[in-house]
Amino acid sequence: MKFYLYIILIINLLFFNNQAIAQGPYAPAVGQVGTTAIHKDSSVFVAWATNATIERGWQNIADTSLGKTTAGTTNDILGKSGTGGVVSLGDGGSAILTFTAPIKNGSGADFAIFENSFDGQFLELAFVEVSSDGINYFRFPAHSLTQDTVQLDNNANMDATYLHNLAGKYRAQYGTPFDLNDVDGIVGLDINNITHIKIIDVVGSINPTFGTYDNDNNIINDPFPTPFPTGGFDLDAIGIIHQQPNNINENEPIVNQIYPNPFSANLTLKLNIKIDYSYTIVDMKGKTLIEQTSSSNNNTINTSNLKKGIYFLKIIANKQISTHKIIKL
Repeated sequence: MKFYLYIILIINLLFFNNQAIAQGPYAPAVGQVGTTAIHKDSSVFVAWATNATIERGWQNIADTSLGKTTAGTTNDILGKSGTGGVVSLGDGGSAILTFTAPIKNGSGADFAIFENSFDGQFLELAFVEVSSDGINYFRFPAHSLTQDTVQLDNNANMDATYLHNLAGKYRAQYGTPFDLNDVDGIVGLDINNITHIKIIDVVGSINPTFGTYDNDNNIINDPFPTPFPTGGFDLDAIGIIHQQPNNINENEPIVNQIYPNPFSANLTLKLNIKIDYSYTIVDMKGKTLIEQTSSSNNNTINTSNLKKGIYFLKIIANKQISTHKIIKL
């Protein structure tokens, strides 16, 4: 009799454990059978984002007196996951990232987005949109089956099997994959020429005044509020799996000439690239004074706000970083 009860107990434990592992219809968390998570060191990645712009969101959209998030800079989300910091987007904040060559549709996932969830259960989510012209953006059909009756907070314990086509589904160093077949057939979008990816923080409030909705009009419940400078979706990186051929010589120096140097007004860059690039100017103490993204057609830097002194100009493009000492007279 005791043996029989023991067997029943084991069966029940296995059953309930299995339910805890995978309850919803979508792919489970990292380490579980059927997960679609991709580690940052996977050989499937052929490139990473090279330029970015950020639009900060509120620390708490329900209390805007706290201001917007501040954590991270554009340089933190360029290049491979785990090589820099992250950018905290805040409630409803967004980031647009570009690449050395367009992303194309291939077999399976075409790119993956990395967030910094520490345990894979506290998940801060984001919508993903793509563009083939940098003007018109189209959203991946997102799905959230997480309950919407009790607000998740900073003690949230979330289930990845309830989430699909939402960035942030997986823990740090594991990318959430996206397949361009999911947005095929949309007028105005060329899935073989994706030039821009936009990440938009999900405001996880279940209050309809502030909340955001998935493709089926379900309000999305994720930790809310996160009233900190690090609040909202924490973007780490975007890894590219399928990319159009890159005709740029990655061994060619970014900068041919910076003039005049020393300078008194503007700086002019003579570059060896024909792609967008970003640059920062920092002082001798390492404080960032200017941070911009620019196109290869605009090679003039306005330095009117700089005082006389010595600075460092860092230019990032084509997977390279070029640093130069500059002097204002």
